Amino acid sequence: MIDSQESGTAVARAQVAPVARRWTVIGLLFVAILINYIDRGNLSIVAVPLMKDFGIPPAAMGTLLSAFFWTYAFLQIPAGWVVDRLGLRWAYAGAFALWSIASAGVGIAGSFQQILALRLLLGIGEAAAQPASLAYIRRNFPEEKQGFPTAVYLSGMMFGPALGAFLGAAMLDRVGWRLLFIVTGLGALVWLIPWLLLAPSVPSAMREPTPRVTAPGAWKQVLSRPTLWGIAVGTFFYSYYWYFCLTWLPSYLVMDRGFSFLKMGAYTALPLVVTAVTSMLFGRVADRVIARSGRHAVTVRKRFIAAGFLLGSVIAIVPALSSSPAILTTLITSLLGVGVAGANYWALTQAVSPASMIGRVIGAQNTLANVAGICSPLLTGILVGRDKNFTVAMIVAGAAMLIASLSFLFVVREEDAATFRSMSD
Repeated sequence: MIDSQESGTAVARAQVAPVARRWTVIGLLFVAILINYIDRGNLSIVAVPLMKDFGIPPAAMGTLLSAFFWTYAFLQIPAGWVVDRLGLRWAYAGAFALWSIASAGVGIAGSFQQILALRLLLGIGEAAAQPASLAYIRRNFPEEKQGFPTAVYLSGMMFGPALGAFLGAAMLDRVGWRLLFIVTGLGALVWLIPWLLLAPSVPSAMREPTPRVTAPGAWKQVLSRPTLWGIAVGTFFYSYYWYFCLTWLPSYLVMDRGFSFLKMGAYTALPLVVTAVTSMLFGRVADRVIARSGRHAVTVRKRFIAAGFLLGSVIAIVPALSSSPAILTTLITSLLGVGVAGANYWALTQAVSPASMIGRVIGAQNTLANVAGICSPLLTGILVGRDKNFTVAMIVAGAAMLIASLSFLFVVREEDAATFRSMSD
């Protein structure tokens, strides 16, 4: 009897250990993407003193803020290939080390050109983060259990900018912008220790079938669907707004409103925390509405997305506000809208995409989002100009969210989505 109990316990441990290890790796992926967003966002936090020290005008600062996306956007697919070839452990470790060192290097940079080169390197390193993380989830969790680990991972993308804004502003106020980069960049390398000990060296046995090569005719069919174009237009304009907030909002609060670094950090961080929390909440709310109402998932999710993006467009009125509480309330409201839409935004793409092409559709959507990441900082820098007036730039960001809302609401349609989903290559 004792032998039987001991044997049963051993079996249970053998079954539990892999689960515990998988969730430990998910935790490490969450921390890594949080660090990822802190490192890419540090330049936004220090933009004002950096422009002063190097004599950089807003248009040139827009180039620096955009440069990260030049390499990041166009290396998504090659980065995924490297992860598949080298394995998750070493590919991600190398990418993490590269982006951490590139981020730390900004702290000792002596010219505009050196910072530009380091931002390009940062984009190269960080390009591996999303393909590696999503590939791990898809290979190690069955389809019906992938939602929660994905939500945990994605929450790091929102908590990262919030934490980066708060801690970055505090460090900037106390030790200056150079030490901020050095400490956050080199300090993050500690993450590599548990990663190299716990991350799998080879892909999991839980593999998906090898995707077939897409026939040209299949893509021609896909590109003919209004639903695809509705998502594409919505993606670009939503991403324009999002990257405006991540790259130029801290500078606006300091340059236009005269906030201290600490106040700027708080006013940037709090709305982003609201975004992270509401994103997980409203993804679950939409699931329940779909289950209880019997309505089509596409119809429910696009309404959440459209409502959220419409709420986000209120950022356009910020230049007309005079009091700090009114500014904070409006920023929270605007970014709360992103939270309402956030989880449903990716879930809608999964709901409408052909099963055999979903990876490529999501990859194309993410690439388009980061093209907007290239455009948003550049155009904002030009609009702000030498007089450092953010009014037009803020109105453009709000208008972008309005366009995104209308695109999802009126162009993405349930009937067309069903036709799109039934396609195959």
